[in-house]
Amino acid sequence: MSATAQQSAPRPADIRAMKGGTPIVSLTAYTTPMARMMDAHCDFVLVGDSVGMVLHGMPSTLGVTMEMMIMHGQAVARGLNRAMLVIDMPFGSYEEEPRQAMCSAARIMRETGAAAVKLEGGVHMADTIRFLSARGVPVMAHIGLTPQAINTLGGYKVQGRGAGAKKLIEDARAVADAGAFAVVLEKLPAGLADQITADIAIPTIGIGASPGCDGQVLVVDDMLGLFSDFTPKFVKRYAQLGTDGKAAIAAYAAEVRARKFPAAGHVFADEAPNPEKARNA
Repeated sequence: MSATAQQSAPRPADIRAMKGGTPIVSLTAYTTPMARMMDAHCDFVLVGDSVGMVLHGMPSTLGVTMEMMIMHGQAVARGLNRAMLVIDMPFGSYEEEPRQAMCSAARIMRETGAAAVKLEGGVHMADTIRFLSARGVPVMAHIGLTPQAINTLGGYKVQGRGAGAKKLIEDARAVADAGAFAVVLEKLPAGLADQITADIAIPTIGIGASPGCDGQVLVVDDMLGLFSDFTPKFVKRYAQLGTDGKAAIAAYAAEVRARKFPAAGHVFADEAPNPEKARNA
């Protein structure tokens, strides 16, 4: 992302000011080409630690490293001219204490040009969010289903049903009061997401939450249908690129084996034409 683009892209304060207005649009991205495709349409682009599962075949996000997040963050930054860049802080890079979080966040922002970082957790991360915000690090919070805590949560379950609703309301208030400029609500009952959205002064970004949230985010590979074996309930597929891709690869393999590809139009002549020789012939 160029310096001019960085100046024209939305800032965390701009995203915060969108509370209650036109819904905020976001998708994940992990590569330059994908970032270029979504740049004109998204208010912010998130380099999620879901990259570990989506691109690297990991069973969860727990194995994602700082180096991976920075590498993919740099790739996405090269594809953005308009949208704001937000990058996930990976598991183990911020939980120990606020100073650890500050060092990790500063490195991510310095090496990628990101405008903000995202971290998971509610009440127990409020002091860290406050510490970062006071030192110039804009923080997007993430509550509800927090994938980095999947072993504690017992799986990818809906959060906040029954007695759990009170805790999530407290989490949302805590991160807002601590200075987060927005909060992701993942896999919550719609009514609870609506209640939280009405209760706090910062935008809520839903993923498996409610259309009443102030914005939405999805994993781009999910909404493009690049995976055919599993579709979360909260994902709408706007394309079926996985099916199309498999068909294209099968057609390519068949043509190679039948010696139909490459055809004459895909190969080079042994000798380039010589216009002078042709005129004297």
